Amino acid sequence: MTTNSLAAGPNLDLWPIGNCQVSGLIDKTGGLVWGCVPRVDGDPVFCSLLNGDASDAGVWRFELEGQVSASQHYVRNTPILVTRLEADDGSAVEIHDFCPRFERTGRMYRPVAYARIVRPVAGTPRLKVVLHPMSGYGAHLAETTNGTNHIRYLVGSQALRLSTDAPVGYVLESQTYRIESDQHFFLGPDEPFVGNVRSEVRRMEAQTAKYWTHWTRGLHIPLEWQDEVIRCAIALKLCQHEETGAIVAALTTSIPEAAHSERNWDYRYCWIRDSYYTVQALNRLGALDVLEKYLAYLRNIVDGAKGGQIQPLYSVMGESELDEVTAAHLAGYRGMGPVRRGNAAYKQVQHDCYGQIVLPTAQGFLDKRLLRMADEHDFESLEQVGEMAWAMHDQPDAGLWEFRTRQEVHTYSAVMCWAACDRLANVAYSIDKPDRAKLWRERADAIRDKIETEAWVKNGEDGGHYGASFESDYLDASLLQMVELRFLSPDNPRFLSTFKAMEKELRRGDHMLRYAAEDDFGAPETAFNVCTFWLIEALHLAGRDAEARKLFETMLSHTTQSGMLSEDLDFETGELWGNFPQTYSLVGVINCAGLLSKLWSDVR
Repeated sequence: MTTNSLAAGPNLDLWPIGNCQVSGLIDKTGGLVWGCVPRVDGDPVFCSLLNGDASDAGVWRFELEGQVSASQHYVRNTPILVTRLEADDGSAVEIHDFCPRFERTGRMYRPVAYARIVRPVAGTPRLKVVLHPMSGYGAHLAETTNGTNHIRYLVGSQALRLSTDAPVGYVLESQTYRIESDQHFFLGPDEPFVGNVRSEVRRMEAQTAKYWTHWTRGLHIPLEWQDEVIRCAIALKLCQHEETGAIVAALTTSIPEAAHSERNWDYRYCWIRDSYYTVQALNRLGALDVLEKYLAYLRNIVDGAKGGQIQPLYSVMGESELDEVTAAHLAGYRGMGPVRRGNAAYKQVQHDCYGQIVLPTAQGFLDKRLLRMADEHDFESLEQVGEMAWAMHDQPDAGLWEFRTRQEVHTYSAVMCWAACDRLANVAYSIDKPDRAKLWRERADAIRDKIETEAWVKNGEDGGHYGASFESDYLDASLLQMVELRFLSPDNPRFLSTFKAMEKELRRGDHMLRYAAEDDFGAPETAFNVCTFWLIEALHLAGRDAEARKLFETMLSHTTQSGMLSEDLDFETGELWGNFPQTYSLVGVINCAGLLSKLWSDVR
């Protein structure tokens, strides 16, 4: 199911695991090659994905003697991964990987821990455990001490403890040994493991499976592409840091957007924009738990801004300063550095964020399923966000694509400011504040008039199109969102004219560029996956459903074996690039499946 490169060295054929506190990426042979502690933006103790070579530093894998093949699948409707390794003599083992997550003593148990079970399933397998966590962003191997049944790894200022019923000496020395019974590994907090490792880890696996299958059972999914939608929904939930409600854009840092492009960014932070699209998609599936926790995160962000400018992104703990530095000891994905920690985009001005705060928050006033509905105090706070949208709707910003060297009045940002005022008017009507509703409706109308006047580019041949900004005539795929945001109807002549121009300028076969104009790093070399999904949505709205379905199936053919997509795709080779898994891209799968699927009533 993947067209991802099988070239020597790392690739993005990876399988996410996690528990909404920590996460990990498992490669196609069962190696844990990426995992950060104590949370997604922490020190990557497993970092071989970005080591740039084939060394064992920063990896946890089980090597079967004489191995000839490996196959993988998830336990149905869970992020529990099963990897089967087979040897040339017919022997085989199964590895079960998961991060524990289940309710215990009245609260969710989601420790900073990775659990692995190795089961001999055929013959007499001989196995080597390669476990070499690192510290300081690849600066050095973690120091170790050990006891009878555990190994302690010092990672920075904290420690992790491996509790196991496997022979500790073999693990310490990476020595091959014959495995004759199930072996259990729990790498977690530096504290004594309570209970029998075998029975407790097995119990954790069963309870984790129960949690995820029940969570999935509550999703409202389309008739077609059920497996794909469920898999993307689980991955999106894994991108939420449940403690605060923040949602990260991806689980990785510094996977290049294109080979040797140096477009390497740290996406382990909460972008207001990306999170808006994530909660929107999951809300359509009925996953209100993610929305509720994210709304709590937003309330803290709004309180902290005190009516002032909202940043484009924050840490999962709500921290505002995310200074961008280079991790000097990591060579990068396939040696294509730099590896960055932090993201300087936090300093940028991006006015689209005001709409992206108001739109999901508006639901809090209307949805009676929520445990905590928004009140008048919340409306007063939200109006402060609206005031910023009104003040900034015609002011230059870096735009949603975060240009680092230029600013313009971007049309998408202006439309998002319009959406903020429009939804505030709707909320005010719903909570019986007619005077406030009138004010916000007048402001929304004024912004609409400004956009229609300033963003429209006349063209004698094609009639014209909306420009990416008020100052330019180039095209930007984000303009396709004008229908989704209800700024335009799908049959609006201006939308149809813009869509026609966009296909001509930005479409590359089955894929879509963000923009074709040169940016800070030159001309874009890869397609942006979410823009291709926006294209599919636009084709559907234009009544070109057969073409939309064909293009959607093409995009699904580019997913990894785990059902995931990264941010970018080489439209010539089909290889995935960019951080992984990318929430934007997974949102595209969910939204397009919902739009294009046959109805459940069609088969009843």
